[in-house]
Amino acid sequence: MVALRALGGDEATRALAPRDPLPAGDALAYESSQDEDLERAGAFGLGHALYAKSPGGVMATARRTEAFRPLVEAAVEGSDFEADLVEAVVFLESGGRPDVIAGDDPVAASGLTQILAETAQNFLAMPVDLDRSRALTVRIAGAERRGDLALAERLRARRRAVDARFDPGQALAGTVRYLTTARERLGREDLAVVSYHMGIGNLTNVLRLYAAPEGEVPVPELVEDEELSWARVFFDTAPDRNAPAHGLLARLGDDSPTYYWRVLAAAEIMRLYRDDPERLAELDLLHAAKASAEEALHPPFATERFADGADLQRAWDDGVLHPLPPDETRLGFTVDPSMGELAGRLGRPRGLYRGLRAEALAVLVYVGSRVRELSGASRPLQVTSTVRDDEYQGLLRATNPEATHRYSLHTTGYAFDVRRRYESGEQAQAFQFVLDDLTARGLIAWVREPAAIHVTVASEAEELVSQLLERAS
Repeated sequence: MVALRALGGDEATRALAPRDPLPAGDALAYESSQDEDLERAGAFGLGHALYAKSPGGVMATARRTEAFRPLVEAAVEGSDFEADLVEAVVFLESGGRPDVIAGDDPVAASGLTQILAETAQNFLAMPVDLDRSRALTVRIAGAERRGDLALAERLRARRRAVDARFDPGQALAGTVRYLTTARERLGREDLAVVSYHMGIGNLTNVLRLYAAPEGEVPVPELVEDEELSWARVFFDTAPDRNAPAHGLLARLGDDSPTYYWRVLAAAEIMRLYRDDPERLAELDLLHAAKASAEEALHPPFATERFADGADLQRAWDDGVLHPLPPDETRLGFTVDPSMGELAGRLGRPRGLYRGLRAEALAVLVYVGSRVRELSGASRPLQVTSTVRDDEYQGLLRATNPEATHRYSLHTTGYAFDVRRRYESGEQAQAFQFVLDDLTARGLIAWVREPAAIHVTVASEAEELVSQLLERAS
C-alpha cells in the first residue's frame, strides 16, 4: 500500500498562489493587437454548437453545403467577398437545406440563406409572393405526410418560382447583395456579417454607443477612425466597460453578438471537410462525447490523467497541482467543506483532492474575483469539486448519478465545479457573463448540471497564470 503524505513542506514552497494584491483591472482587457487571435479563439470557443446541432451531424451538413459551392462562387463573383465566407453562412443558416423554414410560416427566415420575407421584398427586391408561398408550403407538408414525395417535389419547384428565397441561386445572390450593402453602410466586412443576423440598424446603434462620437459622424468614417473591428466591440464591452453598448447587446436577447464567431467556425469546418477530413471526424467525435467542448480541449488520448492516489501525490510533489487558497473575501470563491469527502474511504487525506493545475487555478481566481467585481456580491461562489483520480471517480459513480462513467475531466486537474447557489440575481448574471466571455475566448468549456456549473479549462489559459499567480512564499 502506498503511503500518501499530507500536503505541506516542499510542496507548498513550490505551489502557485494568487498574487497579493491581484492586479488592478481586468486581466483579459482588450488590446488591438489581439484581433486575429481573438477571431480564432471565438471560432473555436463558439464552435461546439455546430458540431452538436448540425442537422444529421457535422459531416452530413458539410456534404450538403459543399454541393452548393459552384452557386456560391458564381454569387460572389465581382463582390470582393470570399466564397468561403458565404459558404459558411449557408452552413450556419440552413445546414445546406434549400427548403428549410424557421417554423411553419415562410414569412419567417426561409431558404438556403434564411432570408426574412420582409427583407427579401423590401430590402433585396427579391420576387416573393408570400400568399402563394404559404399556400404551397401547406400543400408540400400535406404531400410529405401522405408519402407522395413526387408531388412534394413538384410543389417545391412551383414555390421556387413564386418565392425566390427557396431558389438557391437567387437566395445566394440576395445574401451577397445584403452583405455588399451592409459593408457599404458599416465600413467593414466583419461588421457586414454580424449585421446579417443582428440587422444593420441594431449594429449601427451598438457601434455608436461603443464609440460615443460627437455629432452624427457617418458610420463608415466612425468605424475607420476608431478601428471598430467586431473583435474590439465584442470583447471590449462588459457590464463595467463600455456599458451602454454591452447593455444593448444584452437586450437583443439572442445570439446575434456571437454570429460572426459561428460563421468563422463554420468556415473552419468546411476547410477541414475538404483538406483534413480525418481531423474533422476526430473533432466530431470529441464534441459529441459530452454536452460541452471539454473533450475537444483535452482529448482522452492526449491528456494526462490521474489513475490513483499515488499518481495524485506525484503531481503534488512535482508542482503540477496547486492548492486552493482560503482567501474568500479577496478572491470571491470558497471551498465547499465536503470537497474530497470520499477520500477517507480510500485511506487518503482530503487535501489530496483539493487542487488544480495552474491554468485551471488561474481561471478560477479570475472567475471569482471578476464576478465579485461585477456584482458587488459579498457571498463568495462555492467550489464543490476539483481534482480527482480514477479510483475516487469510481466511488463517486456509485453514489452520484451525475458522475460520468467514462473519461472525467476532473481526473486531469483541468476541471472544477461551482455550486448553482447565488447571493443575488446580479451575482448569477455576472457569473453567466464571465462564463460566456471565457467561452468566446476559447479558454473554457462549461455545462450546467443540476446542482453545479461544471467548468473545464483550456491549456491556452496559461496566459492568465503569470498575470494572476505567483510562487507562494
